[in-house]
Amino acid sequence: MSPGSTSFYSSWLSFVIIGVVVAGGGAAFAYTAGWLSPHALTSQKLVDALAPASGPAPGHRRNHAKGICFTGEFEANGSGVNLSKASMFAPGKYPAVGRLNLATPDPTARDAAVRVRGIGIQITGADGQQWRSAMIDPPFFPVSTPQAFYELLTASASKDPEAMKRFAGAHPEIAAFGEWAKSAPWTASYAQERFNSLNSFVFTNAAGTEHTVRWSLVPTIAATAIAPDDLAKRDADFLEQEIVERVKAGPVSWKLVVTLANPGDPTADPSKPWPTDRKAEEVGTLTATQIIPEDHGPCRDINFDPTVLPDGIRTSDDPFPAARSAAYAVSFDRRTAESGSYPRQQGATR
Repeated sequence: MSPGSTSFYSSWLSFVIIGVVVAGGGAAFAYTAGWLSPHALTSQKLVDALAPASGPAPGHRRNHAKGICFTGEFEANGSGVNLSKASMFAPGKYPAVGRLNLATPDPTARDAAVRVRGIGIQITGADGQQWRSAMIDPPFFPVSTPQAFYELLTASASKDPEAMKRFAGAHPEIAAFGEWAKSAPWTASYAQERFNSLNSFVFTNAAGTEHTVRWSLVPTIAATAIAPDDLAKRDADFLEQEIVERVKAGPVSWKLVVTLANPGDPTADPSKPWPTDRKAEEVGTLTATQIIPEDHGPCRDINFDPTVLPDGIRTSDDPFPAARSAAYAVSFDRRTAESGSYPRQQGATR
């Protein structure tokens, strides 16, 4: 790795630290999937590592702290029943609650300073079962394991100028993410983003057939790239302002596309994208019909825990969902204890 590359990593890592979309709700707080042990990484350590040097923002999510709620629906087209028996894939419309957000622990960050954007969704089927998912816009994750993610957080926060160089040498997969962060266009709206699950899951249909999958929310409108000079001039909250005005004018939609793995595809490593020729099935449309500020919105206390899954969807050999679930629980406990510090608009109710 060249000295220029090391400098680049140091700069972009200051604002693209991602990995857990730290939300609320009562997720399982167990040591799960073997990635945690009393002598190694714990969910508390992982959440601690997300905090900036100034400390976490009291009452807020420990990452993806800046966000806005939406309500709407998921309309299934029926093709998903061939893949999964989950109730929300049967033809019909199902209520959805979501949160559009930025991958930063700072709820006051400028939108133009945060490279990664995210979405959390909760879809409720006719039988009351829920499917929760947290997605981000990169096409792959920066590292391959939860332990490596923790090491990335600690290296990026280190005062040692060689820390990131050593980390990148030990984890060469991060180079691809660095190139994405440098070259991918910045869009003008959350509505123009493609959001990706990155983690793999297993779908089971009514016949018992299993498929390992990843999924994406694909925008129904074309993206508009923002030039760097224009981006720098945008308001600190331009994404929230834009989506509020856009949805006032009409609903915003994304197509839910499920991608099926082929035998031998890397299902346990989200830093490795699957080949683009993999079979993909469009199973429905997510539509946002109302935008609501988070301080009194329905997403405020939802935990977009990726292990909250309906019958017909389960976790795979990917260790990240279990790691994220445990970390979300720690974050929820901490921010709930600090709820009196969460700023609310005058007259807003929880």
